[in-house]
Amino acid sequence: MLMAHPAVLRGLIDQYETLSALHAETSGPEARRRMDDVSYTLCVSTGTRDIGAALAVARHQLPDAPTEDDTLVPL
Repeated sequence: MLMAHPAVLRGLIDQYETLSALHAETSGPEARRRMDDVSYTLCVSTGTRDIGAALAVARHQLPDAPTEDDTLVPL
């Protein structure tokens, strides 16, 4: 599987977190569309289907990710 460049992932994570902090999901249609676009792009970039998993995978793929990260270990 192709992996997105860490700078791209960092940018997407930052955009998602900013939009979340601004409550884009309850804002106007333009903010909601942007939130949907960023969520979709994160999912595609990480090969996942939901935003929670996409964020976890993206963070795991960053160069500064903790080496002892167990968020992706199945229970």
